[in-house]
Amino acid sequence: MTIQNKTMLITYSDSLGNNLKDLYENLEEHFGDAIGGVHLLPFFPSTGDRGFAPVDYDEVDPAFGDWEDVKRLGEKYYLMFDFMINHLSRQSKYYKDYQEKHEASEFKDLFLNWDKFWPGNRPTQADVDLIYKRKDRAPKQEILFADGSVEHLWNTFGEEQIDLDVTKEVTMAFIRKTIQHLASNGCDLIRLDAFAYAVKKLDTNDFFVEPDIWNLLDKVRDIAAEYGTELLPEIHEHYSIQFKIADHDYYVYDFALPMVTLYTLYSSRTERLAK
Repeated sequence: MTIQNKTMLITYSDSLGNNLKDLYENLEEHFGDAIGGVHLLPFFPSTGDRGFAPVDYDEVDPAFGDWEDVKRLGEKYYLMFDFMINHLSRQSKYYKDYQEKHEASEFKDLFLNWDKFWPGNRPTQADVDLIYKRKDRAPKQEILFADGSVEHLWNTFGEEQIDLDVTKEVTMAFIRKTIQHLASNGCDLIRLDAFAYAVKKLDTNDFFVEPDIWNLLDKVRDIAAEYGTELLPEIHEHYSIQFKIADHDYYVYDFALPMVTLYTLYSSRTERLAK
């Protein structure tokens, strides 16, 4: 369905009922034509962070329903799904294959290796301090391979969420496969969750690294366009970054924007929205 300039409801699959069938019925009964789109927060099998530690994108979590339930929603509403471009679950088949086969795994380059990222005697404490972190320590996690060896992988968020190496061909192939699959199941718009963390580069804070982040976004946008879907980069930071995103001809999204919009409507004051 074509994206329309109509209100989009953001919801988990079990927020308005127990599953996707309940969601559809409640929308039909209580919302009518008040909304035009639905942002389905992560409904894939996941091992943490309320769906944001995806095991894969091939299936709908059986607790919520199946792809037919999703497609049914897509017959009436334009749909947005989340794609966590920065990470995958350590319970995913990709991680487990890597853990079992180590260097022989076809997915050995999918995850960003902390040890190989740093040259020489780095990282120093200054290097770690420079990183834009979501935790009070170095964003890494130990991986114990079946052969007994131990290495470390980047781990920006929770313990279940292992960072991907977006510079590698195997990762871009995974991104392409995922986008194609989402688009084939009714996804009109893909929210790129936490995309600003996806690019890591020496001697930077590893957050919204320019110009590299634009190279990544442009590649992903080109892939999405092939399958008839669009991107919505998600970032929760200073609004000046949103201006940069808009200047590069991307939709702009931030968690604060809906609240600021509501404040503007209820208060009849536009100063905050204008900023």
